[in-house]
Amino acid sequence: MAEETQAFVDWFRGASPYINAHRGRTFVIQFGGEAVESEGFHHLIQDIALLNSLGIRIVLVHGIRPQIERRMKERRIEASFKDGLRITDDASLVVAREAAGYVRVSVEALLSMGLPNSPMAGACLRVTSGNFITARPVGIRDGVDFCHTGEVRRVDREGIERQLKEGTVVLISNLGYSPTGEAFNLSAEDVATAIAVELEAAKLLLIGEQPDLRHTDGKPLRQLTLAEARRKLAKVRAGGTQAISDTARHLQSAIYACTNGVKRAHLVDRSTDGVLLLELFTRDGVGTMVSADPYENVRQARIEDVGGILELIEPLEREGVLVRRPREKLEQEIHRFTVVERDGTIIACAALYPAEGEKAIELACLAVHPAYQSRGFGDLLLGRLERHALTLGADSLFALTTRATHWFLERGFQEQTIDGLPTDKQASYNYQRNSKVLLKRLVP
Repeated sequence: MAEETQAFVDWFRGASPYINAHRGRTFVIQFGGEAVESEGFHHLIQDIALLNSLGIRIVLVHGIRPQIERRMKERRIEASFKDGLRITDDASLVVAREAAGYVRVSVEALLSMGLPNSPMAGACLRVTSGNFITARPVGIRDGVDFCHTGEVRRVDREGIERQLKEGTVVLISNLGYSPTGEAFNLSAEDVATAIAVELEAAKLLLIGEQPDLRHTDGKPLRQLTLAEARRKLAKVRAGGTQAISDTARHLQSAIYACTNGVKRAHLVDRSTDGVLLLELFTRDGVGTMVSADPYENVRQARIEDVGGILELIEPLEREGVLVRRPREKLEQEIHRFTVVERDGTIIACAALYPAEGEKAIELACLAVHPAYQSRGFGDLLLGRLERHALTLGADSLFALTTRATHWFLERGFQEQTIDGLPTDKQASYNYQRNSKVLLKRLVP
């Protein structure tokens, strides 16, 4: 029991940086009609309600594919597709309207739960739906008339923002409406992507029906740059029948969103219970994240980073790898530090200490969290600080180390004698630590 209690405490503490980072951000969450039909859908809705209670602004976009297909089969209406896109004739549009109404009411009902013995007790969630999407017809392509199948023309940003500011969950179907009063059947992925781009959302979360993306060795593929995502999409499309799969559609949506202002898009597998919580509140998540810029944010440290830096370097100080820095000293020298931040957590740091009248600058306190070592973060920091040192007029970097000599040698540093140090560093050199002196000439 004590172990379970400690595990809960550790998880909750570990989630706190993400809770703070996500508060006030806009997330667009898309799920298909398959999710609505599943036994565990109420758990997904409860998790969405929890996100709302944590101050996250939520737009939900649902699909209706299986609901349409079931109704068409019951009425013996033949479905027609072209390049994976449904051709929505008059009969199909009637079915789509019914399916959208059914799913919308089902989702609203679950979001309205508040029984004392349920996870949503006292939630008092407000949900709004509306004609937030203006659509236009796809028209005729390659001689095929897509009839009432449409595409997004405009997103009512002001209308959605007004609801989000009130703390309301905005629920949007994949039906759009034209200025002439027509209704069109749209792709749910396209609707979610258009909304995320228009709102400049922090995240687009695409909940799919297919297993997580994986490396060729079978390991989960946790993050992709835009270039990597494009290559992965090409491979998926090359699979023939997979060209219209959730994976292809979601990769295409993620690429478009991140190319047009959305910071991150996440592809997650609905079959994982608690998938949203695991993706958003754990260090590496459980899905695949696509980001326009590098996931790791390299920046100058701020005073509020002191606690995170101390948490990172204190274990190394206890082992004698780093010289101890009291909090007071770190606060005074915080402007010298550069950090790598990952969703609110400091995972690496280093500092530059220029000496007046000297062309050599000290590289100090280089540390990378154990979970992220051997993944290039040390090189990322070194490259950034080398460029910064050049802007300060330096012609070389030097470092004092007791454990990382080979790491520095492999990156162009050369071992020097103590006499090669700037005068002030020679005077303060700790002979008891007996650190190696390493120097690297900088090339502009």
